[in-house]
Amino acid sequence: MATGTGQRRHHPPETGLESGPPDGDPPAVTVHAPAEAALALSLAGNRGVLLLSAPGAAGYLGPAWFLAMVAAAAAAVPGVPHKPVLDCADAPGQALGALRAGLRDLVLDSACPAFAQVAAAAAALGGRLRAVRPASLDLGPLDLSREGVRARLAAWLTGAGHGAG
Repeated sequence: MATGTGQRRHHPPETGLESGPPDGDPPAVTVHAPAEAALALSLAGNRGVLLLSAPGAAGYLGPAWFLAMVAAAAAAVPGVPHKPVLDCADAPGQALGALRAGLRDLVLDSACPAFAQVAAAAAALGGRLRAVRPASLDLGPLDLSREGVRARLAAWLTGAGHGAG
């Protein structure tokens, strides 16, 4: 697929392409709706959670909607450490727009020719550009009303479920 289409290429990650602080992130959960984000926050505890968008969401949802979704969840479940992470696929313009909108943690395909420039822009703002999506539990296909799903999410957030995500 052509670069800049918002579609992710599947390339192995290259070493050293991420900008920003070293790992030490809390667990990541892929969220598609405010209820999913609120559930993740309600079970995260003091360790916190990365609220990760769906792949390429910058291109079809946009940063303003994603930030509003995270803000709504944080208002519903206050006081829980969290960080929104928006996936920009291979679209550097979407990543730059997300930085302008206030997001400071983004995913951009490492094969994107403008990766280094976007990484420099993120770093200049104190942000982070990830070359690879963090491992996450995707809540989209799960029925959140089922107790087993809540238990699975709780296990993921405590680190016990990372082998089955």
